[in-house]
Amino acid sequence: MLKRARPLSRGIPPLPYKRRGFIRLTAAVAVLLLATALTGCGRSSPQPVTVTFLDVEWDTSNMHPGTAQDLQDFTQQTGIKVKRLPRPDGSLNQLILARDLLKKGDGTLDVVSIDVIWSAILNPYLLDLTPYFGAEVSSLNPVLRASYSVGDKLVAIPNHAYISILYYRPNLLRRYGYSAPPKTWDELEKMATRIQAGERARGEKNFWGYMWQGGFNEDLTCSGLEWQAGEAGGRIIEDDQTISVNNPHVIQAWQRAARWVGSISPPGVTAYGLWDAQNAWGAGNAAFLRGWQSDFSVVTRGWPFLASRPQAPPSMVDSQFGMTSVPGGPGGRASTLGGNGLAVSLSSAHPKEALELIRFLRRRDAQLMTATEHSKPPEEAELFALPALLDPYPGSTQERLHGGGVVARPSVVAAEKYDEVSRAYIRAVRSVLMREKTAVLAAADLEKELVALTGFRPGRPSQPNGSPPK
Repeated sequence: MLKRARPLSRGIPPLPYKRRGFIRLTAAVAVLLLATALTGCGRSSPQPVTVTFLDVEWDTSNMHPGTAQDLQDFTQQTGIKVKRLPRPDGSLNQLILARDLLKKGDGTLDVVSIDVIWSAILNPYLLDLTPYFGAEVSSLNPVLRASYSVGDKLVAIPNHAYISILYYRPNLLRRYGYSAPPKTWDELEKMATRIQAGERARGEKNFWGYMWQGGFNEDLTCSGLEWQAGEAGGRIIEDDQTISVNNPHVIQAWQRAARWVGSISPPGVTAYGLWDAQNAWGAGNAAFLRGWQSDFSVVTRGWPFLASRPQAPPSMVDSQFGMTSVPGGPGGRASTLGGNGLAVSLSSAHPKEALELIRFLRRRDAQLMTATEHSKPPEEAELFALPALLDPYPGSTQERLHGGGVVARPSVVAAEKYDEVSRAYIRAVRSVLMREKTAVLAAADLEKELVALTGFRPGRPSQPNGSPPK
């Protein structure tokens, strides 16, 4: 028989048994409901999503120092974390890494910035962005848009466009009686020869006329394409799937470039990569440099080589530097299109968040561009005849700056074979530069190799890109 409970305190009579049982049951139910609610809350509040971003601009802090801050701002605004993966040096090595990570298909890679020449190669592993960015793409430069498209599929949305340009030193041009930088390759050769001789006579024994990238890297494909396009020599492989590289204009362009090695360019230029040439220029040891520039970095992120110029000998370099279009010839002036686009992996575990990151980065760039679109070029920069795609200062300077066309590498037509096409082209050009083969033999051998590689037939060069130099 149950005993009556003692009073809880004096003066308070005990509750009836049935009521005490009801209260106990109610309390138990309340505890159970509270526990269930807490468990439910745990399920409805998952851990923050982390988007993995393979960034080909990881180490270009001089061009894009604000990217890390942009990613922090994105996380602060959205709660989405970003894991940013570094990349190796050199376009060929970067492609190997991107392709290997995307091929795994394990969902670990979400956003990848791809080189403009990788679209067809990485197409099978990337989401079609047309439904998400179709309206924006219609306003893009046609050459730029085509480079990120495979058929009707938009493989990536352009992020930063780069254009090859020629850097020059205005003080040296004036010293030797030149009023403008060279418009043709023949003019560059003559000017570089004269300036180099004059500077060496002034005691600068390590001075060279022209610095460029002649090593086994993608920059040499770009340089070779510019040389032959200027001579109306075509695009290596034309859009109609004909291989046009074996023609007299290409042979002439290669022969001229081989003449530079050891004369206006160092003998070791055939091993130079991007930073080798830029470091030599930054040290004040050259009159001209083939380099890259972006409309985005020109306007919003500052100018390259400013940090390295103070170390240059003061007798050789003043506070000015100049930029102009790559020289040309009868076929016009053609600067190679470079840059990167933002893509989403087909196996991404977080495609919604990946798209959100891409929109944020593009919106941030647009805000910076708009905020500075009416700014003036820095006083230390002398601009002359830049490609239209690299004209960030419209208005009074527009006519003066437009100086040449833009040429795209045959990455779309070569599709998944482009990497091998480029490597074959680099080997052929370097064999001429290093005097291992004549230009005639190298062009003929390259044509045979590309026919076997792609299955395309030999053909004639396309019409020149751009207008003849004035």
